[in-house]
Amino acid sequence: MEGISQLVKSTLPNYLSNLPIPDSIGGWFKLSFKDWLALIPPTVVVAGLGYTGYLAFCPAAKCQAKSSGRCNNQIRKHEPKVVDMIDVEDIAEKAAFCRCWKTKNWPYCDGSHGEHNKLTGDNVGPVVVKK
Repeated sequence: MEGISQLVKSTLPNYLSNLPIPDSIGGWFKLSFKDWLALIPPTVVVAGLGYTGYLAFCPAAKCQAKSSGRCNNQIRKHEPKVVDMIDVEDIAEKAAFCRCWKTKNWPYCDGSHGEHNKLTGDNVGPVVVKK
């Protein structure tokens, strides 16, 4: 515990006070290569903390849902409603039909829901019809 106290009370402030941060806009153009290298670690730490905070308050499924309320982003967009009628006699022993709207072989499932589920945290899968 004493090591953490030492880090926070003296080492970190000394490190931050020795960073080559210019006093003016023009000063940024006068920094040497060594000065720029010295600014990389604190920049990475600040960016990492910002990104971690973003993820904490905006999980992937929640953020993606905010971007678009649609589930169908590509299939027959010119139609008011996408409906497919398939006679059970026309399929083989079984067929898997897409429910995630990500397939490239509509209306049949091509496994695209796996990537969709990984990105969004969803658990969607196909509808399987057997004879």
